[in-house]
Amino acid sequence: MAKSTPQRRPITSEDLTRFISVADPQISPDGSQVLLCRSHTGEKNETISNLWITQVNGDRTARQFTTGDKDSHGRWSPDGQRIAFTSVRNSRQPQIFVLESEGGEARALTSFPEGTIGDWAWSPDGKSLAVSFRETDADRTEAAEARREETGESTPPWEIEDLFYRLDGDGYFGSSRFRLFLVDAETGAHRLLFSRGSAPSFSFDWSPDSSELLIATNVSREPLLTPWKDALFRVDATSGRVTRIAGLPEGWKSAARYSPDGSRLLFAGREGRETWGVRNTLLFSCQLDGSDLQDLTGHTDFCLSSTVLSDTAEASFGAHYEFTGDGRHVLMCFGWHGASVVATVPISGGRVRLLTQGPASTVMGNLSEDGRRMAMCTGDSVTLPEIAVAEIRGGRSLQELSPRPLTDFNGPLLSQLALSTPVETWVTADDGTRVHTWTMTPPGHSARSRRRPAVLQVHGGPHALYGTTFFHEFQVQAAAGYVVVFSNPRGSKGYGETHCTAIQGRWGEADWADVQAVAGFMEQPPAIDPRRIAIAGGSYGGYMTNWAITHSDRFAAAITDRCVSNLVSMAGSSDYPLVPGEYWPGNPWDDSQEIWRQSPIRSIRNAKTPTLVIHSEGDLRCNVEQGEQVYAALKILGVPTRFVRYPRETSHGMSRCGPADLRIHRLGEILGWWKKHL
Repeated sequence: MAKSTPQRRPITSEDLTRFISVADPQISPDGSQVLLCRSHTGEKNETISNLWITQVNGDRTARQFTTGDKDSHGRWSPDGQRIAFTSVRNSRQPQIFVLESEGGEARALTSFPEGTIGDWAWSPDGKSLAVSFRETDADRTEAAEARREETGESTPPWEIEDLFYRLDGDGYFGSSRFRLFLVDAETGAHRLLFSRGSAPSFSFDWSPDSSELLIATNVSREPLLTPWKDALFRVDATSGRVTRIAGLPEGWKSAARYSPDGSRLLFAGREGRETWGVRNTLLFSCQLDGSDLQDLTGHTDFCLSSTVLSDTAEASFGAHYEFTGDGRHVLMCFGWHGASVVATVPISGGRVRLLTQGPASTVMGNLSEDGRRMAMCTGDSVTLPEIAVAEIRGGRSLQELSPRPLTDFNGPLLSQLALSTPVETWVTADDGTRVHTWTMTPPGHSARSRRRPAVLQVHGGPHALYGTTFFHEFQVQAAAGYVVVFSNPRGSKGYGETHCTAIQGRWGEADWADVQAVAGFMEQPPAIDPRRIAIAGGSYGGYMTNWAITHSDRFAAAITDRCVSNLVSMAGSSDYPLVPGEYWPGNPWDDSQEIWRQSPIRSIRNAKTPTLVIHSEGDLRCNVEQGEQVYAALKILGVPTRFVRYPRETSHGMSRCGPADLRIHRLGEILGWWKKHL
């Protein structure tokens, strides 16, 4: 008698606490093991992260390597004998720890004062670490707070003179800035090496012989106003002597690297003045003195900083590339047509080739010393990311990569769940533009079933993209009986520069036409009840939701999350203020006609759609006042509305990386609103 197949259950909001997240895969120099950061929700609602190791030729099992509960950024020493990692084991004072690769007791290598550790890297000779570190403002340290507690003094004011003094997800830091330090790999002694610039961050790389470092940073007094004023510097690791690389054009520069033989410099960036990164991020190469500048990817329509969004992995908008073992090819990772893909280009220039394609999304880690193996994370719409490895084969023409999974942390849970697999289609707007679209139906639902309510999801950015990643929020809504539709209208990355720049300074036009086309598509299939279609989105997606309810009555309900509603007030309330005349024409004080015309709040009198407003008080990107304006107006106008405010400890990215209990509460609010109004 055949065994019956166990019935799978619907996914729930609470399953979020059962997910295992993996990130930052780092293959050992000899290619035999992969180090990874594994995180999960603890018993007290905290995120616990530790380093784990899995064997490349093993049986998809992994072992825990560190036990600090707040460990991350693990890196093998060049000889593979040690592993260094960042850990927070003393409240707000992170340090870099070192552990023998065979295991044992971790020891704190660094002794930085209270502050924040950014990126860091081993020198190729293994003798030093280059560390980006920002010291906490003296009035905001634990010691200063304890003193005020004893004396009864008030918290002092911030004394601010720079435009850049806060950052969403990072908080307020005043005039403190990241600086580059060198750390002795044996003693832990550190010394300041480079302190120029006032940019939010900078990139750096060791030369192959460990004698110097390459640094890309902004040289402007106000980097938020002039992000194109980036420069490259070579810094002697012994003397600290700084040489600016002359002759490079104006433009954003990041991810600076030496070529494997040390003869050339590479960096990701764009030429010209631009503040929002609408144009494609390209890969450039030049001589050590800045001459012979070559654009390696500009003949394509790929963007190296294109990122596929998900709520089960933190979004990273920076360029990421590695070199093959022979130093002849560059391997790059970026979003394209809804998937995170790996591509290659010869370092001397030539054709750019995709080595992976959708529907699976692949995020690169690093390569083994011989360049024959690559560590990566891979997943898709119904599979949470897991660690994988791929063999690098081929000489002058690399072969396509075939990722081989090394972990299965989430397999047991996923095998219990009935999940919705998105169905891909392309919707054509009135002007002929094709919009990449996916539809998720409730598990077990078919076109012959009764018509269902549906939700149109609009992504944030706006210059990002949706695609083939596991989206818990969408799966939960599908499991609750809603058809979920998401797409990449004009303004999205991953479809070429023309598709992205179509809305630059013109929100609510081409993007709105595409959103309406997708909504029209939703009204056609027999599986959806056209009278019960809702719209929802966060950040720019919240903007488009606000635009929809003020320019249409076709939606039965709406949810606007961490939204943009008033571009005039947002111009000065965001951590990234709007630069006059750059992305949008005019300015917010005496030439505000255009940004006011494009502000949904201007047309709020037209709104009749029941709307849930969600916002975090700690959101520094789209300040909570943006949500407050929508809620107040709708309330005054008598439109059914509800306002859910999350505390100041949360940020713009709460739905992706906030506390588990608040994320679950948010999902409950979403389902409750749909149940009431759909």
